[in-house]
Amino acid sequence: MIEQTLTVVSVKGTTANLEAEQKQACAGCNGRCGSQVFAKLFGTAKKTFPYTFEKELQVGQKVTLALDDSHLVKHAMAVYMLPLLFSLGFALISFSAFSLAEGWQILAAVIGGLTGYAIAKSRVKSLKHDIKVIKIHPITIPFTQIDGD
Repeated sequence: MIEQTLTVVSVKGTTANLEAEQKQACAGCNGRCGSQVFAKLFGTAKKTFPYTFEKELQVGQKVTLALDDSHLVKHAMAVYMLPLLFSLGFALISFSAFSLAEGWQILAAVIGGLTGYAIAKSRVKSLKHDIKVIKIHPITIPFTQIDGD
């Protein structure tokens, strides 16, 4: 199970829009790892997603959700390997079966990669995640110092 703590940013009835907390860079790379580089290149726009709970929540409340990771490897394999395998397959077929020139083989490889990408994208869209609520954290009042205490 993959667990993540999220914050409620808006509520409509029992449906709450949740936003993931941004993780700090680890001490080992000081923000120079691949994840940080991609975040800088493509922006760090926070994404929210709706989730329906059994009871109403308040804005600012924290929720811990868990995602079943039993199918994670299978779907990661589809996303990363299908475009590569289709690309290689199309290139090999264009060479061995049709004896096409190198330019046509490259074009066939590109078409194969795009075909694999389209198939992987359709498989990921049909994926249904089994998300479970682990804990709904209570709203806490911050402690403030009062003069004279």
